[in-house]
Amino acid sequence: MSSAVVESDTEFVALPVIHHARAAAAFTSDAARTDWHDESLWLVRKKRDVAAAAVPEWEELRALASAVKEHTLGRLDEYLVQFEKNATENGVHVHWAADADEHNRIVAQILRERGARRLVKSKSMLTEECGLNGHLEADGVEVVDTDLGERIIQLAGDTPSHIVMPAIHYKKEEIGTLFNRTMGTQEGSADPQYLTEAARADLRKRFFAADASLTGVNFAVAETGGFVVCTNEGNADLGVHLAPIHIASMGIEKLIPRADDLGIFLRLLARSATGQPLTVYSSHFHAPTPGREIHLVLVDNGRSEQLGREAFAAGLKCIRCGACMNTCPVYRRSGGHSYGSTIPGPIGSILAPNRDMKKYRELPYASTLCGSCTDVCPVMIDIHEQLYAWRQEETRAGVQPPFKRLSMLFAGMFLGRPRLYRLGARLMRFALSRLPRSAIYNRWNAWGRERELPQLPEESFRDWYVRTGGTSE
Repeated sequence: MSSAVVESDTEFVALPVIHHARAAAAFTSDAARTDWHDESLWLVRKKRDVAAAAVPEWEELRALASAVKEHTLGRLDEYLVQFEKNATENGVHVHWAADADEHNRIVAQILRERGARRLVKSKSMLTEECGLNGHLEADGVEVVDTDLGERIIQLAGDTPSHIVMPAIHYKKEEIGTLFNRTMGTQEGSADPQYLTEAARADLRKRFFAADASLTGVNFAVAETGGFVVCTNEGNADLGVHLAPIHIASMGIEKLIPRADDLGIFLRLLARSATGQPLTVYSSHFHAPTPGREIHLVLVDNGRSEQLGREAFAAGLKCIRCGACMNTCPVYRRSGGHSYGSTIPGPIGSILAPNRDMKKYRELPYASTLCGSCTDVCPVMIDIHEQLYAWRQEETRAGVQPPFKRLSMLFAGMFLGRPRLYRLGARLMRFALSRLPRSAIYNRWNAWGRERELPQLPEESFRDWYVRTGGTSE
């Protein structure tokens, strides 16, 4: 598993354990960027609200999508077998990968056996999760990400900070500088139209030179053996139709039972992700055309283990719209890289601990538990409830840092013993009323850097209640 990445202005520092607060501090040190990032994502959230309000049956669609996913996950083994059978009968080569390494080896072998050395790739968070690009490049394959956001990330030697808008943490001026350095665009140009056209011209040559194409999978249909790829740029279609080999990487949770179910999810996906009525390109693949090949790699990589965790299985319903990130007050102001996970934000904070509870132990705490993520989730995942459940799970597993375990031990000792609590409260009131300010607000008190204690009343609530019997004076 790769190390975490902490974002700063110019460098990335590897960490063995994800320290969200530390990484967030690096991002928020640039106040102007933090405000811009926050406002940009909130604008997308508002577009989602407008799009959802325009569909009278929106809540019914959410409930139906959640029920379909719940049903599918309950019979996932059966539907996967059905899907493989139908896809194979369609002429698709189906491969099974237990983990990221096996997925990467399968893709590399397909390319190697066919002499393919140039791969064009559309956006796939699964391949990011598996670290495919680095594996193929080490094998001598030229990999070109063709989604504009992913291409920006690739040219910058960066990683995505959002699953739908991977380069959301870059400003157009920074992209202009990057394109000038890597593509020779006009120095100082930050015009989005000009930069987009320059990227398109550069990518067009790479599409025509490609030996193979790789896409992700948004939805796969067990009934037909077909799968759907949703894009807004048409880059997946261009790559697939120009190259003779199409490789599709798919997490096993992307399955739905019937073609009739597909319309539910297509109506929810784009509206939740960007506020569009529908993704510009929803491309359906069932069988290869004569002389071409389709290879579908079904990837587990911890998903079966998560499915076996009853309290957290619902996280596999996720359709990767990113709505929870756009609404989350913590994600919007801390940036996606602060999570150190391929999938950041609230949904990432319940998925990542399934893979490595110790490494991602801080992520369930990177939340206010306000519930906004649950409110916008198109498949009704109880995200904030799962975040709270993960905190309990980590407590039982004993993976928290020693200081946190010790502080919780003392808190439990005081809160569970009323007499000790009352004595401690009186001593604290006495001390706070007499200590100099420097004893409370100093460099060791991180809490006090942003907060002021309220003025202490002359009498505690309990003392007042005992004295008055709870009656008004």
